[in-house]
Amino acid sequence: MMGLLSILRKLKSAPNQEVRILLLGLDNAGKTTLLKQLASEDVSHITPTQGFNIKSVQSQGFKLNVWDIGGQRKIRPYWRNYFENTDVLIYVIDSADRKRFEETGQMAELLEEEKLAGVPLLIFANKQDLLTAAPASEITEGLNLHIIRDRAWQIQACSAVTGEGVQDGMTWACRNITTRKK
Repeated sequence: MMGLLSILRKLKSAPNQEVRILLLGLDNAGKTTLLKQLASEDVSHITPTQGFNIKSVQSQGFKLNVWDIGGQRKIRPYWRNYFENTDVLIYVIDSADRKRFEETGQMAELLEEEKLAGVPLLIFANKQDLLTAAPASEITEGLNLHIIRDRAWQIQACSAVTGEGVQDGMTWACRNITTRKK
């Protein structure tokens, strides 16, 4: 399993390019687990995020700042305080929690935010290691992702716990960040 540093080393970038990634999703979707997976940290002990976590990684001319914002209902109104200068939006969905798919559909409101206009969107269909997980194709249909025309977007099936699919999603995100920054 290659970590985020390995992915970044493979991508060419401008010297000292700073990248800001905003990591959002409902509570218990797996955002913090994903962040720890990206940083090659232990994912066995995760507690709900009260507020936010930030991880910065310096590698090969990149300074990657990942902002993991808590997804509890009472925190979501404050998400807009973090939109400024976002280079890529990563939205994490708990693929096994079908009861909350409608609530997840509020993601469309994020795409209407002026400060996020044109920002590439990576959706991680997380928890694919669970038998009850909806496939990424079902989530794509349910959220009408095919109607998104104002930005690059990708849905990536993954498991933040095992790391499966995470590298593929981050490779897509990094390619779209570097394309947009040029």
